[in-house]
Formats: sequence, C-alpha cells, structure tokens
Amino acid sequence: MPVFLWEGKTPQGTIQKGENEAKDEVSLRQMLKKQNIRPVKIKKKPKDLFENIPLFQPRVKTKDLILFTRQFSTMIDAGLPLIQGLEILTNQTENPTFKKILTQVKSDVEGGSTFADALKKHPKVFDNLYAHLVAAGEMGGILDTILQRLAAYIEKNAKLVSKVKGAMVYPSVIGVIAIVVVLVMLVFVIPVFAEMFDSFGGELPGLTAAVVKLSDFLRSNFFYLIAVAGAFIFMFKKFRSTQRGEYLFDKYILKMPVIGDLLRKVAVAKFTRTLGTMISSGVPILDGLDIVAKTSGNRIVEEAIYNTKASISEGKNIADPLMQSGVFPPMVCQMVAVGESTGALDAMLGKIADFYEDEVDAAVEALTSLIEPAMMIFLGGTVGTMLAAMYLPIFKIAGAIE
Repeated sequence: MPVFLWEGKTPQGTIQKGENEAKDEVSLRQMLKKQNIRPVKIKKKPKDLFENIPLFQPRVKTKDLILFTRQFSTMIDAGLPLIQGLEILTNQTENPTFKKILTQVKSDVEGGSTFADALKKHPKVFDNLYAHLVAAGEMGGILDTILQRLAAYIEKNAKLVSKVKGAMVYPSVIGVIAIVVVLVMLVFVIPVFAEMFDSFGGELPGLTAAVVKLSDFLRSNFFYLIAVAGAFIFMFKKFRSTQRGEYLFDKYILKMPVIGDLLRKVAVAKFTRTLGTMISSGVPILDGLDIVAKTSGNRIVEEAIYNTKASISEGKNIADPLMQSGVFPPMVCQMVAVGESTGALDAMLGKIADFYEDEVDAAVEALTSLIEPAMMIFLGGTVGTMLAAMYLPIFKIAGAIE
C-alpha cells in the first residue's frame, strides 16, 4: 500500500503531522476523521530507491527498542488503546526501518492479529523473549507491567554486552596498530637500511641479519601470505559454523584464563536475568528455559540449560542439573535451590543477576588492567627490537672508524 504524508488539525486547533499507509487518499481521510483530525494537507510519500535493499537501510538500534518499549508501556498504563499507541509511536519514530516495522505491526493488529503474533513476524527486532513476554502480558492483562520489565531487561543486558565489548576495544586497537607498524617497518623501512648496509660491506650482526631476512621473505611472499591468511580465516569460519566446531570453540574459550572466567560470569548474569524476568512475568519455567537456551550465545551453556529443562520435565528440581553441568558455580546452584524451596525463584534469580553483573564489572577492570601494560610492552618491545636491529650495524661502523 502507498504511504501518505499528512498534516491536520485537532478539535483544539493544534497541528499534527504524520505518515500512514492507506489504500488511497479517501481511505486516509476516513482514518484521520475517526481520530478527530481534520486533514489540511495530504501527499504521497516519494519512494526510496534503496528501501528494498537491506544493506542501505539503517539498523534498528537497542536504544530505539528501549525507547519504544518504555513509551508504549506508559501509553498502555494510561489507558490508551493498543492501535492508537502504535499509531502515535510509529509517527514519531525517526528510524525509517523501525517505522516500517511498526507500521506493519499496527496493520497486523488492525487486521485481528494479537500484538505478540504481530511482533513474531519481525524476529530480528523483536526476539523470542520479547514476543513470549508480550504474549504472557496480553493473556494476564498486565501488558504495561511486562513492557516495563522488558525495557529494564533490555537496558541491563545492553550495558552488560557493552562492558565486555568495551574491554575488547583497547587491546584490539593496540594490536592492529602494532601489526601495521611492524608491517610498514618490514616492507618499507628495513629495505632502505639493508641497501645502506650492503654498500658498507662487512658482516651484519645476528639480530640485524635475521630482521633483514624476515623483511626479504615478507616482501617476496607478501601476496601468498595474504592468500594463506585469507584461506585460514575462511576455513576457521567454515569450521566454526558447524555444530562440532561451534561446540569445541565455545568449550575452549570458556577454559581460557581470565577471558574464560569473564565470559562465564556474563553467561551466568544473562541466564539468571533472562529466566528471572520470564518467571516473574508468568511464563512457564520450561518455556522460559527453552528461550533462555536459544539466547545464551554459547553452545556449552545452551547444552547445560537444555539438560536442566529435560530434568525438570522428568520431575526433578532445577538446582541439581545446573550443578551437574559444571558450567554454573556452586554458589549460583545453592541460591537457586533456596529460591525454589521458598517459592521466590524469580526474586533469587534477580539477586544472582545483580551480583554477577557487579562481578562482570570487576572482571572487566581486572582484564583491562592486565591487558593494557601487556599490549604496551608487546608494542614497545617489537618496535624497539627492530630499531635496535637497524642501529647495531651503525654502532659497529662507528666503532670501526674510531
């Protein structure tokens, strides 16, 4: 359906603007009339040449989703009808991709679909967790409360991911700089010194000779090395995309010193926060575990959660299979057992999540404090070694002249 841009007046005389999908201009006028808006100006929205090419469309950011969820919760709590709330939020959304999705959601709801079913058609923006919690909210008549919990959950989860990514940025930047500096020196700087040393004659010091040979090898096999590196990355990604490759990689990374401990804490925080949010929102625990497993991001953690789900379906409690998995720390399993026995599992999971989010903060700081000096020593040592290799012959020549 075509999209129309409109401008109209309310009974109070205020000017409102927006855009809506409609069969034609007459249909749009009828739609606006139902909303007590008298249209003043209506025109067809010009087509975007790149609207059907996802690469050229802006991505829906987490902050867009949080803002929508919070505002929609407030509107539902204030008694605003579902469709009217979607209409208002669609009109004020600046992100064209999100606007298009919300327009389709509103259209589906107007067509008789539930809000949760309409969201399920857009899994890249509204994941399984979001859609299931909304469905629980619709069934229980507490959609506004569920949306508030969702917004808080998405915000905390985004902060958690941001902290881990932030810890990785510094070493990545330093590593790239180190590689670029070394390559530039080996490809462009060393050859100049090598020619100068050849003109002097004589035997080069061992370190200098080794660096010159490395430079010659790199220059003569530069494109072959790039091809080998590209092939290795391609094969690694191919292997990583298989079930066995993903399993082995996730298993290895959890066993790595420092980083493995950090990722395990992130996994525990995410698991407890997500499951706690779902249980407190009225989602059955088996459905909650199924969704949590799919969103865990690690095959080892996913397998542990699925084993826990299987044990619960056989009538067992949740704490014992978590303990047997070896993924979750004993303290977490004991606290979960206490939560189960007291009937306050959702509250206990929330406390565990708060604790482990603080632990992630401390782990990130510890990782940063370890990586920063290590990267500086690596960069300084590499560049310093190469400079020393270049100046050793010069010192040798100066000594000979004396």
